[in-house]
Amino acid sequence: MAHKFYDLFPVKKPVIGMIHLAGQNGGEKVRRALEEILIFENEGINGAIIENYHGSTLDVVAALSRISERGTKLILGVNILKDSYRSFEIANRFGAKFVQFDSVQPTDLMLDVYDNMRRMYPSVSVLGGVRFKYTRPTGNPLKKDLNYAMQICEAVVTTGEGTGMETPIEKLKDFRRLMGDYPLIVGAGLNAENAYWQLGVADGAIVGSFFKNGDTQKPIDIGRVKKLMLEVRKLR
Repeated sequence: MAHKFYDLFPVKKPVIGMIHLAGQNGGEKVRRALEEILIFENEGINGAIIENYHGSTLDVVAALSRISERGTKLILGVNILKDSYRSFEIANRFGAKFVQFDSVQPTDLMLDVYDNMRRMYPSVSVLGGVRFKYTRPTGNPLKKDLNYAMQICEAVVTTGEGTGMETPIEKLKDFRRLMGDYPLIVGAGLNAENAYWQLGVADGAIVGSFFKNGDTQKPIDIGRVKKLMLEVRKLR
């Protein structure tokens, strides 16, 4: 399945921006999402995940509807927290190319539902978490967890202990050693200071709180986006 991710993101070291849907009401959430899409496009970000972090599933749908009407060159993804299976149908409806699951371990999946969604929406890729922030440990060796994930998704995402916290470089190296050239994504804690080293090991990154100076309720700081992408371009 690895080739499907590289087809989706043919650029080296893709950066995927997280859209948290912050705002006081649905209208503001959608307006801010459109503003963030424009910033990402202008600054060379490659994709965006629309997530109900500060909103509802209906807010995700509203934002994707407006983005679809407007059009975008970004590769779009969907993450419906606490109801990830809904992400497939929503992604398919609005032409989003992938969904994110915080964990694709058997202890966290309703496998029958997951398999059914994959059969129903074969064009929707999955970025699946392994040893992801706030998820329960499986108790298995890392190799077993990774081998399982690599069978059922297009890329593996991992993080440190929490939102905005740096993913340990040794953790990334352990994943890389066991995964070979299978796509590995840094899911949290990437910033302008560590991007060169982290993306020297990983194949791409999902970035959210760094762009907002650690507070996901804040607007994006364009200067931070520029600074990060400067480091990414050095690797390319």
